[in-house]
Amino acid sequence: MANLHPALVSKLRERAERHAELTDQMADPELVADNKRFTVVLRERGSLEQSRELYDQVMAVEARRLEAQEILDSGDEEMAELAEEELAEANAEEASLDEVIKLALIRDEDDDRDKVIFEMRAGTGGDEASLFVGDLFRMYGRYFEGRHWKVELISESISEVGGYKELSFGVSGEGTWSALRFESGVHRVQRVPSTETKGRVHTSAATVAVLPEAEDADVELNDTDLRIDTMRSSGPGGQSVNKTSSAVRITHLPTDTVVVCQDEKSQHKNRAKAMRVLRSRLFEAERMRIANERSEARRSLVGTGDRSGKVRTYNFPQNRLTDHRLEGRENKNFSLEQVMGGRLEPVLAELEALERENRLKEL
Repeated sequence: MANLHPALVSKLRERAERHAELTDQMADPELVADNKRFTVVLRERGSLEQSRELYDQVMAVEARRLEAQEILDSGDEEMAELAEEELAEANAEEASLDEVIKLALIRDEDDDRDKVIFEMRAGTGGDEASLFVGDLFRMYGRYFEGRHWKVELISESISEVGGYKELSFGVSGEGTWSALRFESGVHRVQRVPSTETKGRVHTSAATVAVLPEAEDADVELNDTDLRIDTMRSSGPGGQSVNKTSSAVRITHLPTDTVVVCQDEKSQHKNRAKAMRVLRSRLFEAERMRIANERSEARRSLVGTGDRSGKVRTYNFPQNRLTDHRLEGRENKNFSLEQVMGGRLEPVLAELEALERENRLKEL
């Protein structure tokens, strides 16, 4: 394989062999009967489909190249011209596969997930921080609307000034995780608050966490590991909300992870939403643990960043948004007015390019 690095072909072969192994497993009646396991196997197999197809293509091109080279080495003058043409075509096709193979190898099986959960919290800055959470929610809403993604409110805690102390919502649609995984981290805002009488610029912050929404097959939860408490809702929602113990608090005892949901009038609905969030938090924690066990380079990837790290500054006086993960790149500043209007595509495209470069370095 004159034009392909042996390490790339080796990795491609490993993925193709894993695809074949999973295909064999799917013929097992016991696996088919176990819906959770079958779903996991099916997803992993799907993530390897392109690699398997590329490996077959590489093997076919290599066979053509070797056959043409054998004819040339044999000294058959009548076939020499055709063999040279075939060899040139095979070499060109092999070379063209290089970039396609690299992109296939850096894909993560979670890249195709189409449901995420946003968790947003007001940070430093008091009322102004809660208002900023509301501004971010509207910004994301405009972006989601442009992509025809569905948004579902999970829980909210409204501040006295009309912003949000905390806000959780689900987003579903093709490409949601792939695009939105970059949003996790601390978002800082610099502007003059509406309550500021002297025109001074204040700095506030909001924390955003984007979790790939876990399915039942992703996380195994034992009833003995859960403590489920019910209580009366303490938030807004009218008199009927507070008449019954509809709010639900679920504690995952092994990790001390706590999720509270109280927005629905139905205890059953609140429990279902809380379980969705709990599964997604535990799933993301496991993803981060695995990432941290890999290389230092893997931990530096944009999409697996530290939730406590400052990712963006929204500077209103200068109409500038700066993404701090893009330091050293030509495009790190963007029009704040356009971004707040929902035009996140330029920012996300730069982050996607950066992550792709980092993943390629690991190959």
